[in-house]
Amino acid sequence: MKPEDRRQAIMDVLMEAGTASVEDLSLRFGVSKMTVHRDLDDLEQAGLLRKVHGGASIQSSPQFESDFRYREKIATAEKRLIAEHAASLIEPGQSILIDDSSTTGAIAECIRDIRPLTVITNNLGVITSLSGTAGINVIALGGQYSKKFNGFFGIVTDEALRSLRVDIAFLSSSAIEGTTAFHQDQEVVQAKRLMVKAAKRKYLLVDHDKFGRSALHFLTGLDAFDAVLTGAEVAAEHAAPLEEAGIRLVRVGNSKTSEKA
Repeated sequence: MKPEDRRQAIMDVLMEAGTASVEDLSLRFGVSKMTVHRDLDDLEQAGLLRKVHGGASIQSSPQFESDFRYREKIATAEKRLIAEHAASLIEPGQSILIDDSSTTGAIAECIRDIRPLTVITNNLGVITSLSGTAGINVIALGGQYSKKFNGFFGIVTDEALRSLRVDIAFLSSSAIEGTTAFHQDQEVVQAKRLMVKAAKRKYLLVDHDKFGRSALHFLTGLDAFDAVLTGAEVAAEHAAPLEEAGIRLVRVGNSKTSEKA
């Protein structure tokens, strides 16, 4: 097996399991542990995984965000419910921004019948899903493509966002600590901040597991959003700081939706 094929196969293993040991990878691919270490070093250098003691992981940490393909498999039912509620906030004729996240990306399948509608996004999955849909005008934000995030970022993206004004922005973030949102990647943070500035109304969509986490870069205080949408499973200890700060928290569940401010 060629080195590039083996490294792709290592990523496939991690996409399924989240973590893998050097010993397991060595046995699986029939190569030495030293060869596996070199493969992991190259993949880590490319920002695709993080090395941990005895192996590698693509699970999130304060300094590392997971590949979008792995994040898409996590909390799918909860993200779908959150996306459906977010779609109910949209009216025909509006313009909306959708960021690169897997949580907001789920909105695409929920808005096909809300027409006419203008959707502006740097999320390649959303662009692909909605392009060619009758009645939906898709504006793709240019920039440098990130395979890890499956989206576009950088100077071109930022300049486009500075020139736009929209009705609603839907964003997500990888970590919420208290009443503050954080993210691991500075280019992602910059794009999200500009999306907040571009919108009249803004909503943060996060599954309940994002609470109680921190990450390297400060994104914004949660008071920047008209509401925070999450799953009904969010723990009381994580909801309390938002409620005390007067931040509107909407819990979305299978049977009912509740909110507190």
